[in-house]
Amino acid sequence: MDENILVKAKSWTRGNFDEETKSRVGEMIEKNPAELTDSFYRILEFGTGGLRGVMGDGTNRMNKYTVGMATQGLANYVMRMFPGVQHKMAIAHDSRNNSRYFAQITAEVLSANGFKVYLFDDLRPTPELSFAVRQLGCQSGVMITASHNPKEYNGYKAYWDDGAQFISPHDENVIKEVEKISSIDQVMWEGNIENIISIGREIDEAYLARLKTLSLSPDVIRQHKDLKIVYTPLHGTGRTLVPEILKRFGFENIHPVPEQMVADGNFPTVRSPNPEEHSALDMGIRLAEKLNADLLMATDPDADRVGIAVRDLKNNIILLNGNQTAALLFYYVLTRWKELGKLNGKQFIVKTIVTSELLRDIAVSFNLKYYDVLTGFKYIADIIRKTEGSEEFIIGGEESYGYLAGNFVRDKDAVGACALIAETLAWTVSQGKSLYELLIDIYVKYGFYKESLLSVTRKGQSGALEIKQMMIDYRGNPPKEINGSKVVKIKDYNSLVETDLLSGNQNAIHLPKSDVLQFFTSDGSVISVRPSGTEPKIKFYFGVRETLPGRSAFEETEKKLNEKLQGIISSLNLK
Repeated sequence: MDENILVKAKSWTRGNFDEETKSRVGEMIEKNPAELTDSFYRILEFGTGGLRGVMGDGTNRMNKYTVGMATQGLANYVMRMFPGVQHKMAIAHDSRNNSRYFAQITAEVLSANGFKVYLFDDLRPTPELSFAVRQLGCQSGVMITASHNPKEYNGYKAYWDDGAQFISPHDENVIKEVEKISSIDQVMWEGNIENIISIGREIDEAYLARLKTLSLSPDVIRQHKDLKIVYTPLHGTGRTLVPEILKRFGFENIHPVPEQMVADGNFPTVRSPNPEEHSALDMGIRLAEKLNADLLMATDPDADRVGIAVRDLKNNIILLNGNQTAALLFYYVLTRWKELGKLNGKQFIVKTIVTSELLRDIAVSFNLKYYDVLTGFKYIADIIRKTEGSEEFIIGGEESYGYLAGNFVRDKDAVGACALIAETLAWTVSQGKSLYELLIDIYVKYGFYKESLLSVTRKGQSGALEIKQMMIDYRGNPPKEINGSKVVKIKDYNSLVETDLLSGNQNAIHLPKSDVLQFFTSDGSVISVRPSGTEPKIKFYFGVRETLPGRSAFEETEKKLNEKLQGIISSLNLK
């Protein structure tokens, strides 16, 4: 065993660590060298989004001590950046095991540092935490969640004073402050209960009231208030607000999945609480089939992402991917803004670089400006912040099931998205169509875009090294052709250089650096490669496009696009 790992582990059996931790680490040293290595081979990195990792003892685990040290570093940075004021922080948490405990540890450390801490009285969605930071005039905020990760994980997402996650320079600077906390003895653990204020329903009401202002077709909802909608929070925070906002929008036929309305960090009814995975929606689909429902919506544990299922042309319930849901939302919202006379040339939409170009085409057709940003909603929030007072944000989205309308939240918001998706359904029905028929009509108008995502997971230290080497290999020896189509352009967001392989010309990319590569082929296909910033995996995004002459050609064209996607995956030896 690496001697450094053993030294670090033994340090956790001495000093001011609690006796239970000392005992468990001592037993690991004696009996479980593999677990010991994975628990101590590195310090759980406080990245640009905060912490995320498996719960347990050790420097590479989510526990009281790694959370406390991260909080002390965050507190030090906030105090340095906002001198001479009363420092305020909002804290929320999801339904995961230990989430409440970690939230309380965070509150105690902050209160010991003199912060006024606003701690939600129970689990709440991530977007409400973002809203609370802004509503309460906080300098920062913390959300305890590991989003859609398996039950063994938890996490710690940090927010800045605009309610958005940190971007440069604050992301790098707060990381440096956290890294300065090298010992648990540097943490102020003794909380001041007088500085911790419980919040709850008053913030809920303010948030719900703002969400209600997003409604664009209240008359249509009144006409179609009985549409059958099935909803599941997948044992998470959506249970607190999604049924309520649907009711306030005017929908009266909501059917939550009873077994999954129970907040449970073990997520007992699903293999993974991820709305991107078909199996996570199985129970909701069965209820939707039983009720002959028009729509199924599922939010992840912290309710910042939503997946939906709709009825296809044969009346079967099928899942839509994040790009398809975004296309429906964007098209509906922009259409209604135009019909209501709300467009004056100052509005814009935002999407990420790995999200369908269909959203760009929709925006252009409404003569709207669009922004492409790096993956991560913090970059969408940054555009909103930079354009305040000069331009008006309408809607933003990313392929990973995250959407935001309005500017009072600065992170993806599944609570508001659920309400607008339901409203899109009502509006579409009023047009004599189903959501799926509307999607096909969008393809006829703009082109049939088809996307696919493949995630390759590699666990532990060896996995991290393998992922790193894959990116090195793609940069050093990029593919010359993919699926028989010549690679004509490469965008490297690490070097911020776009290379035209036909002419040899190079142009600068005006975005922050990121470990992302994009390959563009002569047939219009786009392949993006990106290591995840929060999980031990590398993601491959594939996008293809064909003209769709009419609804009757849908199945044939979809088959052609699916074959093209499979060809791309095979040519890259990914399956």
